[in-house]
Amino acid sequence: MKLLGVVMIVQGILSALTIVGIVICWLPIWLGVLLFKAAGAAEAAQLTGDRMQLEESLRKIKTYFVINGVLMLIMLVLAGIGLIMAGGTMLALLDSCG
Repeated sequence: MKLLGVVMIVQGILSALTIVGIVICWLPIWLGVLLFKAAGAAEAAQLTGDRMQLEESLRKIKTYFVINGVLMLIMLVLAGIGLIMAGGTMLALLDSCG
């Protein structure tokens, strides 16, 4: 989880270098920090046997998956809208040719 957290933070930093990426770069950085903290809490829970650390880790992982699920739904809706628009454009082009 720590590796994936670091990779997501780096991805967010790299996306901040683009014009469009500046708007959404906070998402991968935030998700990476969540994963990194969840891994640290899970590791601490394993070493000390602290139930509170385990619960903290699971809360952070839950937040990570909820955010990823919402983003996935948004992307599916946008992809569907894009397909409908592309199909309409193709039909309009075919109609204008004939």
